[in-house]
Amino acid sequence: MKKYVFLMLAAFLVSGTALAYDESLAKTYEQFFAPFEEKQVVKALHLLPPDKVVEAIKKGEEIVLLDVRTKQEQSIVGLTYRNSLSMPMNEVFKPENLAKIPTDKRVIVTCKSGVRATVISLALQNIGFDNVYAMKGGLTALMKYLSPKTAF
Repeated sequence: MKKYVFLMLAAFLVSGTALAYDESLAKTYEQFFAPFEEKQVVKALHLLPPDKVVEAIKKGEEIVLLDVRTKQEQSIVGLTYRNSLSMPMNEVFKPENLAKIPTDKRVIVTCKSGVRATVISLALQNIGFDNVYAMKGGLTALMKYLSPKTAF
């Protein structure tokens, strides 16, 4: 009897977790991530290392930096680049903020380490912003890259 109860409990737990997700949403993500093959992940993720971001700015490319750090983080160290937008990640998907994100220029999302930037840029790409990239390593990597020789 104990064995039977244990098996029933195990079956219930397994079936409960297997059905605990949104199948239609999972299908959407399956389609979205389909092009992310092993050798093309960085390209598919639209990751840009800091040196490529600085290079684009030096060339005069019209880019927009989208800072998704918290307001507190931004108040301590903020972006002064002329084409910067500051939107904490929990505010990015509000209609009024989505309207501020240009579709005719490359938008580079950044945060402290690049994790939030990657998540937000993937979500923006998923809803149709093909011009959005994430700065690999975030502002931390940018600060490590910048020096009197590499800065403007």
